[in-house]
Amino acid sequence: MFTTPEQFAAANKASVDAMLSLANTALASAERIAALNLNTARSMLEDGMANTKALLGAKDPKEALALTAAQFQPAVEQAVAYSRSLYEISAQSKEEVSKQLESQFGDFQKQVSSLMDKAAKNAPAGSDVAVAAVKSALEAASSAFDNMKNVVKQAAEIAEANIATASNATVNAVSAAAPTGKKK
Repeated sequence: MFTTPEQFAAANKASVDAMLSLANTALASAERIAALNLNTARSMLEDGMANTKALLGAKDPKEALALTAAQFQPAVEQAVAYSRSLYEISAQSKEEVSKQLESQFGDFQKQVSSLMDKAAKNAPAGSDVAVAAVKSALEAASSAFDNMKNVVKQAAEIAEANIATASNATVNAVSAAAPTGKKK
């Protein structure tokens, strides 16, 4: 497949660089998720302490119930915000990995096409059919990859829209229920 040791070394270096890039993307995503988790835990602890102090300061059960109802909506909104942030991090990481894989696939296609052209020039007479079949298979694989990429993109867009709708519905439902909880 490789005609010179330099081509082999270059291919190996490109593979290592691609793996390092994917690893860095994964680590950056893990770092962002860890920071999100730490900040969310800190915020929840602070809110929990403030809410507990407020409940302990309630003068009667009715006030304690009203405080509990008032604390519910911000907790749901915080959970929804956490879910959105987590989804955004995941979606961005998916996008970065997809771009890297597309680039690698494109480079691979170019290399195989170049090799096929060289093979076609050096092929014995009568092997035109075999070369054409391999080129056709490569084109079919490229087309399948493009179709798969489009399907994944559409699925991600649908999932994002569904998550946004569900998040908004949750917040709206809690908002609508909160006033009724305060009146009781």
